Amino acid sequence: MNKLLKKVLVLTLMVAMVLTVAACGGDDGGSDVDAEAPTYKAVTEATFPPFDTVDEDGNIIGFDMDLMNAIAEDQGFKVEYVDMEFDSLIPAVENGDADMITAGMNAMDPARQAKVDFSTTYYDSALVVVVSAENDTITGIDDLTSDMKVTAQIGTTGADKTEEIAGNGQIAEAVILNQYSDCIMQVINGDAAACIVDKPVAEAYIKNQGGKIKIVGDEMGAESYGFAVQKGNTELLDKINAGLQNMIDNGTYDELVEKWFN
Repeated sequence: MNKLLKKVLVLTLMVAMVLTVAACGGDDGGSDVDAEAPTYKAVTEATFPPFDTVDEDGNIIGFDMDLMNAIAEDQGFKVEYVDMEFDSLIPAVENGDADMITAGMNAMDPARQAKVDFSTTYYDSALVVVVSAENDTITGIDDLTSDMKVTAQIGTTGADKTEEIAGNGQIAEAVILNQYSDCIMQVINGDAAACIVDKPVAEAYIKNQGGKIKIVGDEMGAESYGFAVQKGNTELLDKINAGLQNMIDNGTYDELVEKWFN
């Protein structure tokens, strides 16, 4: 009986070992499923803090990245971020070189709506005028005059506004640059009198530049940001919208707003 009992115990141990190995194999299978999750290429212009910027190591970070990463985790996909010039973002999605735009882009622009499909909007903003902190002459857009240069980033609503006031002769020149960081430096260096930019971006630069610039005057032209996908890509758009709503419902959205804006 003792020998028989020993055989039974050995057999039981062997079966347990087999089951353990099988269970480990099941875990690997789960990892394979994760590895096979679709990866979408998201393009952005990373001089638009706090929405899109880079850290000390050159990694693309920001409110847009955190929000989209949370959406991706919720919806079972991965995201790869690529930095490029702002006016190249829509063409990249149109041509299929990228899957989505995560760039604090105004989704209310009819010209953009004709080229890409936007998600539910996720942030409301407005334009402001930024000048040097030492400038006591310009107190709002009405103080910009025909001898002044004003900067804005290419392809943005700020650029549209700047070109509008240049076109009607209010300012001497609209200086349209590829990156907002260059626009702000033009103001700091005195090469331009002002910059027209989205308010939260202006506030981020004010903080980053140690008070070298300031916002003057009233807010202009309310706009709302959305993520964008290629026209007709309802599969990805539905995932983004569903994930965004879940982030709003579970409080993640509010946590990210607190992290990046407060």
